[in-house]
Amino acid sequence: MCLGVPGKITAIWAAEKSGLPMARVDFGGVSKEICLALEPSAQINDYVMVHVGFAISCIDEAEAEATLSLLHQMGALEEEL
Repeated sequence: MCLGVPGKITAIWAAEKSGLPMARVDFGGVSKEICLALEPSAQINDYVMVHVGFAISCIDEAEAEATLSLLHQMGALEEEL
């Protein structure tokens, strides 16, 4: 099953070799490095939907928090990250 997971951007930088926009994203306590190439307008403190290491869309905070809550209740967040 494929799953997009919402997270909050906490840092942004350009990848050293490729120059691709990268970000550190917090998924409700779990932090991962992701690529912003598909959503280059995203900024620090924005919420993004992440699939296979790529931010695929920006989403609002309420939607992100509701989705994270459901994923935690299902125990799915720990499995996917």
